[in-house]
Amino acid sequence: MSNNDLMADIQTNRVGLDSKFKFKCHKDVKCFTKCCRGINIVLTPYDVIRLKNRLALTSEEFLAIYTTPQLFEKTDLPVVTLKMSEDDEKSCPFVRDDGCILYEDRPTTCRYYPLGVAALSHKEGADDQDFFFFVHEPHCLGFEEDKAWNVREWREDQGVDIQDEINADWTDLVVRKRSFPANVKLTDQSKQMFFMVSYNIDKFKEFVFESSFLDRYEVDPDTLKEIKEDEIALLKFGLKWLKGVLFQVADNEKVPQKEGAEKMRKEMEKDS
Repeated sequence: MSNNDLMADIQTNRVGLDSKFKFKCHKDVKCFTKCCRGINIVLTPYDVIRLKNRLALTSEEFLAIYTTPQLFEKTDLPVVTLKMSEDDEKSCPFVRDDGCILYEDRPTTCRYYPLGVAALSHKEGADDQDFFFFVHEPHCLGFEEDKAWNVREWREDQGVDIQDEINADWTDLVVRKRSFPANVKLTDQSKQMFFMVSYNIDKFKEFVFESSFLDRYEVDPDTLKEIKEDEIALLKFGLKWLKGVLFQVADNEKVPQKEGAEKMRKEMEKDS
């Protein structure tokens, strides 16, 4: 069998939320778990939070053991992919013959399959919404099953509607950067900040509460309490902060700086 025979047939025709299809994956289909091998899964921030908590690991422990850093195509942004096992099939580390041992906390990409999703433009003034497409892999027999869905039903059943809502601000940042000219690059420091907020939520929490961050930024008491107790709230706060740092956005979209904070920052940089 040639490499072309092994490649997935990605139908790039756009399908909408009401588009219908038939698909079902279960233990009795002969191809069960084949889609969990030889794959490249970019993890979202919410994926990492759910997985590291399920495994009772810190962010840094999870990143070190289970991920591989990469630069995201056309954005030059640092992302992580799930590190595959070193067996002949390059299997997902969480797949077994009878399925995924972390199924309830599986990544967004796994939940979407056999659908793919593409973000076209960032939120401001965007007429186009995300669109979906089908991924047909030669080994997949799920399309031969009789279970009928539309895309909206599939997303709700698989929980990706919730995943996408939590990851929406992160996706927006990625798409904003993708719209930049190719020669516009972020500094190494900006990339490090993007990576920290996106993937190392423990380190970002430490950055907020144990550095001079709260001396420089206005954070109301209710928000402060929420981000101290809730990692999802902390992630959303971090993405808002990151948006203001990396992009020219309206003041109401930023985490506001305290008066004199910019002067203090420059003095600190001068002394360091």
